[in-house]
Amino acid sequence: MTTTRKRGKLPARYAAIVSPLVLSLLMTFIVSFISTLKSLGPDLPAVWLTAWGLSWLVAFPTLLMVLPAVRRIVGWLCEPASR
Repeated sequence: MTTTRKRGKLPARYAAIVSPLVLSLLMTFIVSFISTLKSLGPDLPAVWLTAWGLSWLVAFPTLLMVLPAVRRIVGWLCEPASR
């Protein structure tokens, strides 16, 4: 008999950190790939991963700082979600 174990989730209070964390990882991953590909062509892999790591180190704290302002701007531009 096998027991399936449900993966635990983080408490909702962590969403304010997890959201920009995931967004910054994905955003810098894609943007650094495109800019490195344009610059280097076939020498891409090692240089790209270095560029991505540096980009993420800047992007994540930046997102944490600007996210409150972005939420306010989105609140001014969009209707609230209906419940």
